[in-house]
Amino acid sequence: MEKRFLAPQEIIESTIAIGKKKAELSLLQMILLGLMAGIYIGFGGFASITIMQTLKNIDAGLMKFAGAMVFPVGLMLVVICGAELFTGNNLMVFSLLKREINGAALFRNWVTVYVANFIGSVSLAYLVSSSGLLQGSVKELALSIAQNKIFANFTLPFVRGILCNILVVLAVMMATSSQDIISKIFSCWFPIMLFVLSGYEHSVANMFFLPLAKFGGLDISWGQIFMNNLIPVTLGNLVGGAGVIPIVYFNAYFKRAKENYSMDAKA
Repeated sequence: MEKRFLAPQEIIESTIAIGKKKAELSLLQMILLGLMAGIYIGFGGFASITIMQTLKNIDAGLMKFAGAMVFPVGLMLVVICGAELFTGNNLMVFSLLKREINGAALFRNWVTVYVANFIGSVSLAYLVSSSGLLQGSVKELALSIAQNKIFANFTLPFVRGILCNILVVLAVMMATSSQDIISKIFSCWFPIMLFVLSGYEHSVANMFFLPLAKFGGLDISWGQIFMNNLIPVTLGNLVGGAGVIPIVYFNAYFKRAKENYSMDAKA
């Protein structure tokens, strides 16, 4: 019988190999694929705003659920079509822990991809705001969403960022496990839908939502966008996606395997 998915340890082994390949990408590849990832997440973000505004006057719960169902398309595009997403690349820590890459290679990828994600997201936000689609109830909702993302303290966006990227990297790991495209779609869909419904914060998504509102007329500065959202959310995303999941799963599977090997050798 054909195997349709990878077991947990196989997922980690595959993630380590993928992380090594990501570290070996050229600067141009990281920039181009990072730009596309920012655009893809923005596509999902604007589509979610569009469908949410059609249900705004019907039912608030249904409105939020509809937006959460559409938003994951962004990650589907990243995973299936191929792109470099900062939050997903937090899983490169697996490769670092296995000593397949060094800290400099990890830092090079993260910084380059993060900046490229930002440029791609902001570029799409500008194009959407210039397209005539950001008006009426769509514009009102976009501005409202962004206004609620300007936090007065560091803790809230930081914690929400941790919770968000735990789910995002788990979605990427599930997609890695999946051996066919339908399975990859569902692997991306459910965890991302869950984080949107829960109200967690994703740095790359916010790179689109906040500039879109700014271009649409919301009175926020770039300083507020970074200080009151992107910086704390990004740090939270790092804790959840580069800290919690890689450290827990690496120690659960690889440290145990190493210990078992040592015990067998002594026996």
